[in-house]
Amino acid sequence: MACHRWLCISLLLLLLLSLASQSCHALHSFGFDIHHRFSDPVKEILGVHDLPDKGTRQYYVAMAHRDRIFRGRRLAAGYHSPLTFIPSNETYQIEAFGFLHFANVSVGTPPLSFLVALDTGSDLFWLPCNCTKCVHGIGLSNGEKIAFNIYDLKGSSTSQPVLCNSSLCELQRQCPSSDTICPYEVNYLSNGTSTTGFLVEDVLHLITDDDKTKDADTRITFGCGQVQTGAFLDGAAPNGLFGLGMSNESVPSILAKEGLTSNSFSMCFGSDGLGRITFGDNSSLVQGKTPFNLRALHPTYNITVTQIIVGEKVDDLEFHAIFDSGTSFTYLNDPAYKQITNSVSNLDFS
Repeated sequence: MACHRWLCISLLLLLLLSLASQSCHALHSFGFDIHHRFSDPVKEILGVHDLPDKGTRQYYVAMAHRDRIFRGRRLAAGYHSPLTFIPSNETYQIEAFGFLHFANVSVGTPPLSFLVALDTGSDLFWLPCNCTKCVHGIGLSNGEKIAFNIYDLKGSSTSQPVLCNSSLCELQRQCPSSDTICPYEVNYLSNGTSTTGFLVEDVLHLITDDDKTKDADTRITFGCGQVQTGAFLDGAAPNGLFGLGMSNESVPSILAKEGLTSNSFSMCFGSDGLGRITFGDNSSLVQGKTPFNLRALHPTYNITVTQIIVGEKVDDLEFHAIFDSGTSFTYLNDPAYKQITNSVSNLDFS
C-alpha cells in the first residue's frame, strides 16, 4: 500500500526482493514464512480449494481486480463486478481474501496468532483490537465462517498502552497531556481506507532463523486498531497489516534499535505463492546492491532503474520505481510504459 498514485497499466512480475536500509555488525536474524493469498497453505487455512489456478486468466483478473480497488485509481471507480473461479462456478468475493502476501505472526501472552498482510509501502504494524469496526471473520460460500483473532489489551498479561511522551507517538499534539495514551491514525491511498486507534506495546514472538530452537521474543510497539474503514472492511488485510517501511515505528526499525538485528530485512516470493521474510539478513558478499533514493519527509524503497531487458534486447531507460509488496503488478508511467510495450510488441513469438 504505497502512498503514490500511478495511472498506468500492469506487467506481471515474478519478484525476488531483497531490501536493506543499512548494513551493521553481525547479529541474529529472525524470520517466518509468507504466503500469497492463492497459495496452497492459505487455501488450507481458509478451507477453500476453488480459487483461481495459477497462470489462468481468472488468476490474473483476480489480482488486477484487487489492485484496482485497493489502490483507489480513478479508472477503477465503481468497479464491483463479482468473479467466478474455476474449476467450479462457485463464487467468492475476492475482497474476502485480500491480495497481499501474508505471514502468520504471534503476539501477546498468552500468544495469539494473526494472519497479517506484509506491506513495504507503509510503516505501522497494526492489529484489529477491541474494535468497533473491523472484520471478525470470513464467510465462505458454503456457509462456513473462518473466525479471526481480535487483539485485546486486557487479554494479554504483557501488554501496556504507549503514552504520549513516547518518541514513537506521532500525534502528540492531539494529546491533552504527556501521560495519556497515544492515539494513531493512518490514511491509505485507497479512497476512504484508514485505521485509527491507539498505540500499545506487547511481545512479538520470534525465533532465530539460523537456529529454529532459539526463541527471541521482543517487545514492539504497534497499533491497536479500533476502527478500520474502506478496503479493510472489504477483506484487504482483514486481520492486520505489517508495515515494513523505513520509519522508526516499523518493526524492522524497532528490532534494529533494540540491538536484536541489523537494520535490514529480506523477502523472497516464489512462483508457487510461498515465500520467506527474514529480519536482520545482511546478504552475501557477492550479492549486488542497489542504492535507495531517500526522501527526508517520507522515505520509501525508491530505486533508479537504468536499463530494461525485453527478450534479449537491452535498452537504456532511466526512471524511478518503488518496491511495494502491497501490489500484485508493476505499474509504469510514460515514457517507460511506452518503451517497454513497444519492445514487447516487437518480440518474435513464433
